[in-house]
Amino acid sequence: MNLPENIQIGLSGLRGHRLRSSLTALGIIFGVSAVISMVSIGEGAKQEALDQIQLMGVNNIIVRARPVTAASFKTAKANFSPGLRLADARTFSEICPFVTTVTPQWEYTVTAYHNTHRADVRLIGTTPAYEEMFNVAMKEGTFLHPSHLENQDNVCVLGSKVKELLFRFEDAVGRRIKIGEFWFLVVGVTKPKAISAKTGGQFSIRDLNQDVYVPLTTAQQKIQRTREGGAAQFFGGPGFMVFSGSDATPIDKNLIDQITVKVKDSDHISEAYAVIRRILERRHFNVEDYEVTIPEELLRQSQQTQRIFNIVMGAIAGISLLVGGIGIMNIMLASVLERTKEIGIRRACGATQRDILYQFLSEAIFVSVVGGVIGIGLGYGLTKIITLYAGWRTLVSSSSILLAFVVSAAVGISFGIFPAKQAAEKDPIESLRYE
Repeated sequence: MNLPENIQIGLSGLRGHRLRSSLTALGIIFGVSAVISMVSIGEGAKQEALDQIQLMGVNNIIVRARPVTAASFKTAKANFSPGLRLADARTFSEICPFVTTVTPQWEYTVTAYHNTHRADVRLIGTTPAYEEMFNVAMKEGTFLHPSHLENQDNVCVLGSKVKELLFRFEDAVGRRIKIGEFWFLVVGVTKPKAISAKTGGQFSIRDLNQDVYVPLTTAQQKIQRTREGGAAQFFGGPGFMVFSGSDATPIDKNLIDQITVKVKDSDHISEAYAVIRRILERRHFNVEDYEVTIPEELLRQSQQTQRIFNIVMGAIAGISLLVGGIGIMNIMLASVLERTKEIGIRRACGATQRDILYQFLSEAIFVSVVGGVIGIGLGYGLTKIITLYAGWRTLVSSSSILLAFVVSAAVGISFGIFPAKQAAEKDPIESLRYE
């Protein structure tokens, strides 16, 4: 007998026991769907981390201002930190040899108006270097120019979402919007940036599409920021010391919220970080009113966490496949036992041990492969459900589908070879006598 005929006989045996064959495939179906889901969640998390790091800048070091709370006010008063200022940014450029670009960032949440439309936006006072530093892509117009800073011009660049809220389908470049008491001329609109739907965690980043960029000098000199009262906080520098109360508290116009430092080479990130920390400690008199973040380090930590997650999920999926494989072996052993007389008849009619081996092995492989294909479809559907209801990003790759298919076939071969060998090695005479 040839191989196709042996396979056909094996498949006819499965068709004769459809319910048993379906139940046997369940373990493989759930195991493969778990593999697909696990790999897609891992790939999605990995891509999400890479995207967020790209937004923050791989070779960047980010220094964020942090208010000094009342609990540490005595230390702050004794040491008296001036807060995060432009002088810090200039010092980074002058002292740290690894720094190529330093970009300050002034932030304030305000409401912008255009005709009857309004939008709550994050006003960002910055410099033209911000465009290259954070890979800002322009959809319309241009970003800020050095002349805008020198002249303290009332110009702005809108994030894509702000443009939609204020102008709908109209052109925004060349039009004016009102922010606070001032009118600003729109000179550009940025391209949309994909932001993770998740909140919290190391890579929690606000929606950059709702930012409005203005020259730093314009923001500092023309817009008065205030901080709402509540828990007592200390702000300011020499000659400016204020506690927040029940009313809004003015913020020193010279204070900035963030300094982003671009390092020449990622190999020098650690050295630059150490220098910047030392500069801040000396200039802020050891007051921790700032925090320093290295996006590349966050990426490494995320990848390490993701590897642990993948190992755990892989173990769960592996157990599911193991259970499925054991189920196949049990059912195949029972099938061999109840079909002993059939085996004897086939051997008496001239079938070889290899023919019997191929017959039962093809049954096991077919069950596992069909279960694997169904599991791939179920796993793909699960990833969509996870994305829809859990808000997790998932990414189903061709490699994960190929992996699931290969694993399902391997399970069929691994757990089907023993029952098939048992069937092939049965004595023909004893098999014919079996009742």
